[in-house]
Amino acid sequence: MNLFLDTSSLIKLYHEESDTHNLDEIFRTHRIAAVFLSDVSKLEFASAFWKKVRVGEIEMSLAVQVIQLFRQDYEKYTFIPVAADTIKAACLLLDKYGSSGLRALDSIQLATAIRLVSKAQLFKTGDKLLESFLRAESLPV
Repeated sequence: MNLFLDTSSLIKLYHEESDTHNLDEIFRTHRIAAVFLSDVSKLEFASAFWKKVRVGEIEMSLAVQVIQLFRQDYEKYTFIPVAADTIKAACLLLDKYGSSGLRALDSIQLATAIRLVSKAQLFKTGDKLLESFLRAESLPV
């Protein structure tokens, strides 16, 4: 099975959170052939861990270690470039869902997921709002 992860789900592979067990279960019960990530996840991942430092959730040394580990793991993932067509699709998705709360970077994640509809069998996010948009676009979550 091929899997698309947005950054909120990706983080759960590197840092224990309340619902990390759900993602762990997917990896235990399925043979994952490929994990697709948007290139924007590289930025969002580091940003999320620096936020964890700012709010006192983790120490700076742990953030540095986790970010470095993720960067070392880049070859484990298939990164989807944020090309002009992805930005165009993200703009259209903002027109469609912006009034319902879709944000800029999530629109890029959603556009990337839609682009992968024929390649991925499961689309995971830890963000309930983004999940609602994945569902609205008939992507299996």
